[in-house]
Amino acid sequence: MATIAKEQADLAKAEQDISEGEARIEHQRQLIDELRRDGHGTAEAEKLLCTLQQSLETWKAHRDTIRLMLAKKGTKGAG
Repeated sequence: MATIAKEQADLAKAEQDISEGEARIEHQRQLIDELRRDGHGTAEAEKLLCTLQQSLETWKAHRDTIRLMLAKKGTKGAG
């Protein structure tokens, strides 16, 4: 069973991963816009964007699980 401190560290890491993932998604969207503007195909870039979005949803679900575990233990930072 993980300690509260470990779960809080995991939560902080999950929040960081989410923030970085959101930045990557925004960057990928900008790249797709540039490709379109320059007349290039975007199929592969759009596939990567989809993968990034799926990963982000997985990270958010993981974060929510950690929050739930912390809330059950009655700690702050679980919301």
